[in-house]
Amino acid sequence: MRAPHLYHSLRCFCLGAFRTLLAELAEGADLPFAFEEHGSYGRPALYEYKPLVRPFVEVRAHRLKQREDARIALDELQREPAASIFARAHAGARPSEDDALFMSILLPLLVRTAETCGGFDWDDAAYDKAYADIEDSLFGRGHAYGAVAPLVGITLGGQAVELGGGIRVRPAATGELAKLWPEAGGLLPPDFGREPDRLCVLELERALAHGETDPPDAVAELADAVTAIRLATAAPAAAGPVLFERLDWRPFGIRPVLPIAATSPVGEPTRLDSFRGGLAADLLARLGAADEDPDLGEALDRWELSLFQDGPFRAEQLRESLVALLGGTDGLWAAVVRGAILLGENGKERADAQARLSGDPDADLIRRALVETLLRGERSTLVRMLDETILGLRPAPAARPPSLARALAS
Repeated sequence: MRAPHLYHSLRCFCLGAFRTLLAELAEGADLPFAFEEHGSYGRPALYEYKPLVRPFVEVRAHRLKQREDARIALDELQREPAASIFARAHAGARPSEDDALFMSILLPLLVRTAETCGGFDWDDAAYDKAYADIEDSLFGRGHAYGAVAPLVGITLGGQAVELGGGIRVRPAATGELAKLWPEAGGLLPPDFGREPDRLCVLELERALAHGETDPPDAVAELADAVTAIRLATAAPAAAGPVLFERLDWRPFGIRPVLPIAATSPVGEPTRLDSFRGGLAADLLARLGAADEDPDLGEALDRWELSLFQDGPFRAEQLRESLVALLGGTDGLWAAVVRGAILLGENGKERADAQARLSGDPDADLIRRALVETLLRGERSTLVRMLDETILGLRPAPAARPPSLARALAS
């Protein structure tokens, strides 16, 4: 035992909560049960009544938090540096540190103890086992952080697609969200889990070093991943509307996804295959360049905003995106010519690209121009190379690899 003071104060909280909950049962409150069948080959099935202590406790969580023993336990946790990351849990609108500590440490400890006891008949061994898990989490070598958001608008071939940095797209497991977050059912997109393009999740997993007190900014990182998927596939991909965070495989919080990433564009669902998955991973790794290049960031923002508009408003956003990407101070005409050189492999293709970029720009060509620019490195260097090609001082930039050409043309 590494923290006897925590062991004692948290044990007192659990004992007091057990007494309160037993008193409610004695007064007529109902503890729900699940009727589970355990079958085995060649033997009769066995049946078990399993008390559903988690919903029973969670309904009474607010009242349990008001008790004096809960106040003492929270004060002890507030003074413990190892618990500081749990105090930053995002559970509800503007949670206090007390709320975060209660929801991420005290309540799970109480539920785990009660589940091991099979109800509210106290067992020291059950508490010791649940507390040992809390200590391992608090004082271990680090933490295992995860964030999961429902993903719609794309399909998978059954295999997870790694996007790098601990981010992946994978099939959703049945009941995985409801297991840790019982309220998840009301926070999922319509028909999630029932339609072919609503069977995936976007997941971030990361190991946190011991003493690290701030979790990753999963909201921003998963929004970038959605942008990379949209660029690579032209799919109407969207994540959310919320993401579910866990720490050491216990609920850590629920946070809203950025609106631009959580809103579904118009379009037909697309498969995220190995080509497009690899392209999305490359793009995600390079989206950080927009932080150092305001014009590139403007081009990406304008293009993504155009996904939710139509008519002249959409055309204007696409034009502004192209100008920010390749025009600079030279304006739209230069952006159109440079874009034609960038996207066309020969004179015929360049003439066609120039026609499609002029006037009412082709949205897919703008997308492809953004992809090409991100993959080719520094944008200002690319613009200079394109100008030299126009003047006949150098050949056009190297042709795209066949795999990239297939992914972009699909």
